[in-house]
Amino acid sequence: MNSRLALHGNPLRQLLAGSTWRAAGYLLAYLVWGWLLWVAVLTSTLVAAVLCITLLGIPLLVAAAGVIRGCANAERWRLRGVLAPPIHGGYRAVRRPGILAQVRTRWTDPATWRDFAYLFAVFPFLWALDLAVFVVWLVLLGGITVPVWYRYVPETFNNGQTAHGLQFGYFPNGPGGSGSWGWFIGNLHQALIAAGIFLVLFLLFNYVLVGTARLHARIASALLRAPSDPMAEAKEVLTQPGPLGPLHPEPLHPQPVNPAK
Repeated sequence: MNSRLALHGNPLRQLLAGSTWRAAGYLLAYLVWGWLLWVAVLTSTLVAAVLCITLLGIPLLVAAAGVIRGCANAERWRLRGVLAPPIHGGYRAVRRPGILAQVRTRWTDPATWRDFAYLFAVFPFLWALDLAVFVVWLVLLGGITVPVWYRYVPETFNNGQTAHGLQFGYFPNGPGGSGSWGWFIGNLHQALIAAGIFLVLFLLFNYVLVGTARLHARIASALLRAPSDPMAEAKEVLTQPGPLGPLHPEPLHPQPVNPAK
């Protein structure tokens, strides 16, 4: 898979590389766009399946297959941002006239079921994975700016004490009270240390972000691309000329005899 989501050995170079921000945009778009596609596929397929016992269900089955194909094409278009070669579905053509022929061809086409698997069945796993990774990435990115806003966060403790800062742990009686554990960021020095830690974690987590986008794109590419023909090599051998000559060589034309000789 020729991916446009490159990984670099230098974390600073990875931060400035377009692949990091391309991966972030790809995951964020799926978190919003994926829901719309999933609802469209679910609604169209469910309505067609319920009404297929009536004559109205026959054209709805064709329409549902069209919705699935349209949603899959939208994802193929989105894959162009992270994959260099375009992805094609390889759908079967309808050879016979009539709506029944369209239903039979579209719903016996493996490409339709691969599209359905990506858009519907695999969606919960991919969406949950993308959400978890993107949220952690945003938290680490926001943690770099802790020195700017830590002093504006009010904290109220169980003993009635109040303070401004960030608590990473449990402080029932205030930052210096008994029964406390963790780290309370209450001054600029501590905030700068926290920002440095968040920066290091953010630089390292960029590899997780890009790796997640690469995994998502690989799964999408495997399900949305046209399957390879297992007999392609054999067909190529049969269509190309081999090292031997033809089995029935052309007859040699005799040279004309000159009567003068």
